[in-house]
Amino acid sequence: MRNESRFIWWILRIVVVTALFFLGFVIGWFAKPTHPHTADSSASGRYLREFLDEMQPDQIREHLRKFTRLPHLAGTEQNLKYAEQIKNEWQEFGLDSVEMVPYDVLLSYPNKSRPNYISIVDQLGNEVFNTSLAEPVPEGYEDVADIVPPYSAFSAKGQPEGDLVYVNYGRTEDFFQLQREMGINPTGKIVIVRYGKIFRGNKVKNAVLAGAKGIIMFSDPADYWAAGVQPYPDGWNLPGGGAQRGNVLNLNGAGDPLTPGYPAKEYTYRFSPEDGVGLPRIPVHPIGFHDAVHLLKNMGGHIPPNNWKGALNVSYKIGPGFANDFQSQKVRMNIHTNNQVTRIYNVIGRIRGALEPDRYVILGGHRDAWVFGGIDPMSGAAVVHETVRSAGKLLNKGWRPRRTIIFASWDAEEFGLLGSTEWAEDNAKLLQERAVAYINADSAIEGMYTLRVDCTPSLNTLVYDLTKQITSPEEGEEGVSLYDSWHKRDNWTNDRDAPRISKLGSGSDFEAYFIRLGIAAGRARYTKNRKTERYSSYPVYHSVYETFEIVEQFYDPSFRRLRAVAQVRGGLVFLLADSQLLPLSADQYADSLRKYARSIAQLAQRHPEEMETFQVSFDFLFSAVENFTVAARGFHERQQTLNRADPLQVRIMNDQLMYLERAFIDPLGLPGRPFYRLVSLNHARTHMDTHTWTHTHTDTHEHTNTNTHTHTHTHTHTHTHTHTHTHTHTHTHTHTHTHTHTHTHTHTHTHTHTDKNKLTLSPQYYSKIL
Repeated sequence: MRNESRFIWWILRIVVVTALFFLGFVIGWFAKPTHPHTADSSASGRYLREFLDEMQPDQIREHLRKFTRLPHLAGTEQNLKYAEQIKNEWQEFGLDSVEMVPYDVLLSYPNKSRPNYISIVDQLGNEVFNTSLAEPVPEGYEDVADIVPPYSAFSAKGQPEGDLVYVNYGRTEDFFQLQREMGINPTGKIVIVRYGKIFRGNKVKNAVLAGAKGIIMFSDPADYWAAGVQPYPDGWNLPGGGAQRGNVLNLNGAGDPLTPGYPAKEYTYRFSPEDGVGLPRIPVHPIGFHDAVHLLKNMGGHIPPNNWKGALNVSYKIGPGFANDFQSQKVRMNIHTNNQVTRIYNVIGRIRGALEPDRYVILGGHRDAWVFGGIDPMSGAAVVHETVRSAGKLLNKGWRPRRTIIFASWDAEEFGLLGSTEWAEDNAKLLQERAVAYINADSAIEGMYTLRVDCTPSLNTLVYDLTKQITSPEEGEEGVSLYDSWHKRDNWTNDRDAPRISKLGSGSDFEAYFIRLGIAAGRARYTKNRKTERYSSYPVYHSVYETFEIVEQFYDPSFRRLRAVAQVRGGLVFLLADSQLLPLSADQYADSLRKYARSIAQLAQRHPEEMETFQVSFDFLFSAVENFTVAARGFHERQQTLNRADPLQVRIMNDQLMYLERAFIDPLGLPGRPFYRLVSLNHARTHMDTHTWTHTHTDTHEHTNTNTHTHTHTHTHTHTHTHTHTHTHTHTHTHTHTHTHTHTHTHTHTHTHTDKNKLTLSPQYYSKIL
C-alpha cells in the first residue's frame, strides 16, 4: 500500500512538472514582443525592403499583357478562365490556400440579335439617322470576338419616342434650372446629358424623377479630352466613336439587386428580376460624341447658359425638339438589354498569420472588365498579382506575417460592386470581429503626374512613412523618395507640410468593407495633375480603347509608375499585417474631424440669417469633436508609453485601434440607406459622385416644422470608442442629432443631454474649432 502511494506521488510530480513546462512554454511563446519576422524587428525591416525590391516593372508588364488579350466581362467564359488562371498561379506562388467562391447574381447584357441604338425618325416613322452599333475596334484587335458594344447595364427595355431635351450633366441643379428658370418640362421627353460630375446612375434617377421616358448619355470632349493630345491610337484621348459603358443602378450599397443585404447563394430568397433593388424604370443608352453631334446639331428652343456648353461644334440648344426643317422629327430609343441571374467567381487566397491568424488584412481588386480592361481594372489586377508573387518569394525565405493576409480577385465589380459585396455579406460576422484593414486595388493608373491616395484618416501617418521608403518612378528624380515627389506635385491647399490625401470616396470594392462594416480602408493610384488637367477620370474610361498598348505606349512605358503603386499597396498590406503595434492613428482621425468641423463652422458663419431662420445649431457637434480630440490625444500618449513586451497590452491596444472605425457605425444605417452605416465619413443623398464625398451626412428635405435635438455622451475609461451621428434637414425643417461616446484612460465621466428649439452659436465652440 505504501509503495502504491509513493508510485502515485511520483506520477503526480511528473504530471505537475510536465504541465508547468508546457504552461511556461506557452507563456514564453505568447509573451514574445515580436516574432523574428515582425516589422518592428531588424529582420522584418529587411524583409520589407526585400518585399518592395522584389516587385519588378517587367513582371507587372507581363501580368498586364496576359490578362488583357481578350474581353472578359463578368459572367463570361473568358472571365472564368482568367479566374482559374489566377487561382493556379497564386497556388504556384506559394499561398497557403486559394479558393474560388461562386455567387449567383443579377447581371445585364445586350441582346445579340436585337442591338441597342438611337435613331432620329421623320413624321412617317422612318429612321433618318441611327447611332453606331459598335465602336471602331483598335488596330490589332480586329479578329477578337465577344467585344460587347457600348450599353448601359440594367437599362429598362423599350422603344420610347419623343422630343429631345438637353439637360447638361443631368444633376439635380440642372433639372431644377431647366424647369424653374427655363420653364421647360421634361415629362414625356427623352433627355440627353453629358457624362461627368456625378455618377451615371444618379443622372438616370434624376431623369426618372423629372418624368423623362428615356435618357441618352455621351462623353463630351470638354469633359473627356486632354488638351494637346491626339485620340487613340496616336494619343490617349477618346476617339469620337468611343463610348462609356457602365451600370446605371442605384444600389446604395445593397449588393446583388435580388438579394440585398444577403449573400447571393442558392439558399437565399430572391426578388424577381423585375423587382430588384435600384433598377432604372426607363431605357438608357451611351453614345460617342460623333453621334451626339447628329442628335444635338439641329436642336431648337432655349439658348443654353455658358456653363452648359461643351466642346462640340453645336449650339447646345436645350430644346425641346428640333428646329426649322427638322421640327417634325423625333428621337426614338431602341433598347433590348436583358437582365439575367448569372454565376460569378471570386478568387480568395490566404497567407496564414504566425501569431495572430485571427486578424485579417485584405488586399482586393476586381478582375472583370467591360472589354479588355487595360486600365480598369487590369492595371490594378497586375499589381495584385505581382504583390502575391513577391509575398511568395518571402515565404520561401522563411518569412511569415504576424497576421493573416487575404488576397482577393473580385468578380462583377462593374455591375455594382457585386463580387466584393457578396463576399462581405457572406463573411460579415467574421470580418466585423477580425478585419484590420482593407486596401483596394482597382485601376492602378489614371494619369502620368503623381501619386494619389484616398484613405480613412487613421492611415495617413502610415502612408506618409511608407512613401518615404519608396523611390519616385519619374525620370529626373532618381534618388528622390516617392513622398518628396508627391509632396512637390500635390500638396495640401491649406496644410502644405505634407502631400494631399483625399477622403475615401465610393464606386469601388472597398465600399462594403468601409461604409457598411466600418473597416479601415484606403487606396492608392497614379493620377493626373488635378490642378490643371480638369477632364473627368481618364479619357478612354470604360471603352474598347482600354488596351495593354495604351498603358505601354502612353501611361507608363517603363512600368515604373505601376511598380511604385504596387509598392505602396503592397507595403501598406505588409506593415498592417506584420507590425507588432498596428500603424493606425486615432490622433490623425481626430485632426481630420476637426478640419471637417472647421469647414462647417466657417460655412455657418457665412450664413447667419439662414442659421437663425432655420434654427440650426452645430454647438454639440463641435463639442463632440472636441471630446473625441481630447480622448484621441490621450490615447496617443498611451501608445507612446505602451509596454510592448506585454502581449496582452499590445493586443488590447491593437483591438482599440482596429475597432476605431467601427465606433462610427450606426447599425440602422443612414435614413433611407440602411447599408451606408459609417456616419463619420459619408456622402449626401444627392449630388453623389463616385469620387466626391462629403465628410458628414447631410440630407435636405422640405417640411413645415422645426426641431433640434442633440445628445452628447462622454465617458472616459480604459479604451476608446466614439460614435458621432449628425443628421441635418435644412429648408423649412431642421433636425440635428449628435451622439458622441468616448472612452479614454483618465477615469472621468460627464454626461450632457440637451433638447432645445433655439439657435445657439456659442463662441467657445466656434473658437475651439476655428
